[in-house]
Amino acid sequence: MFDYIIVGAGLAGGVLARKLAEETEKNVLIVERRDHIAGNLYDYDDAVGVKVQKYGPHTFHTNSEDAYSFISRFCEPISYTTKCEAVVNGISTPSPFNFKTIDQFYSANEADSLKSKLLSYYDNRKSVTVVEMLESEDSDIKNFAEFLFEHDYRPYTAKQWNLTPEEIDPSVLKRVPIALSYADTYFYDKYEFMPKNGFTAFYEELINHPRIEVRMGVDALEHIIIDDNKHVVLYDGEPVDIIYTGAIDELFAYKFGALPYRALYFEFKNVNTKSFQNAAIVAYPAEPGYTRITEYTKMPVQNVGNVTSVVYEFPVAYDKQTEKGKEPYYPVLTEKSKKTYESYAKYASSFKNLVLCGRLADFKYYNMDQVVVRSLQVYEKIKEKL
Repeated sequence: MFDYIIVGAGLAGGVLARKLAEETEKNVLIVERRDHIAGNLYDYDDAVGVKVQKYGPHTFHTNSEDAYSFISRFCEPISYTTKCEAVVNGISTPSPFNFKTIDQFYSANEADSLKSKLLSYYDNRKSVTVVEMLESEDSDIKNFAEFLFEHDYRPYTAKQWNLTPEEIDPSVLKRVPIALSYADTYFYDKYEFMPKNGFTAFYEELINHPRIEVRMGVDALEHIIIDDNKHVVLYDGEPVDIIYTGAIDELFAYKFGALPYRALYFEFKNVNTKSFQNAAIVAYPAEPGYTRITEYTKMPVQNVGNVTSVVYEFPVAYDKQTEKGKEPYYPVLTEKSKKTYESYAKYASSFKNLVLCGRLADFKYYNMDQVVVRSLQVYEKIKEKL
């Protein structure tokens, strides 16, 4: 007999399962539709011995002491600094864009002038968003922002989200700011690392508890019944407490309409060279089809001889009936979609034995540390009611 059933063996489900089993001695069943644990963190060794991530590149980075202390219990953190570039007009430049980008696209005198203006205008801040720069009253700063916007942000957004930048929530455009220095790291958090033995090994340790059971290949929606009259959710006819981490619109049979997501598919290749590109992750905003290439022998450094493993990442429309588009990766945040989600969230709150948590259930564009923080917060709310 289980006290809780958690739908989804991803990060949110794993964190909540561990907390419930370890601290409140609850028996927890995790059911997972896929044939593996760890959700989108899942990694494995490919044919040439390179550890690759099946669903795109992940690194753990955070300023949260709670998130770091929790995650580091279940793995040995190996310091790692994410380095990214973007190809703009045929030139590979740091991403986030920085002062090197200015040097690459301006004459020496123009570059020095623009860098001085940026530091003065933004009072020596470490970074600034492209949204802020586009609103600048200084014509040189605004022109630089428009150059980046038209050659990177706009085409990348069109491919990644199938929307114009004007249609998408501004928070998405603010995720990658412009560095007002030569700093060339992607993140600036206090902690940034990779688990020494990979994310799958970390997850195995996370759920390694006698009160946690995991069942793969189980579609929870085939077992769940929504009882509107009694305001409970039934699993195999029983009103057990359920923590749901999947897509909220699918749970409620699209009662308020389908929420928009973007899907991804990946093409993995082994290449006979020691190094394929300058950085682990390189974005290609103007390239037809794919948005970026990840080289996993740089993430972290893996020496397997004169060969490397790369993956091309293609964004596509979410369609669970197709092989390439069947996984909903990113919630598409627009004014319309946020209102639709609010309808689902309000409806979900009426069910006394249902808890929502995670990227798809919360319809949020979370980083990994945000999932951990959110899951710890949800656990505290659950514990208050016990």
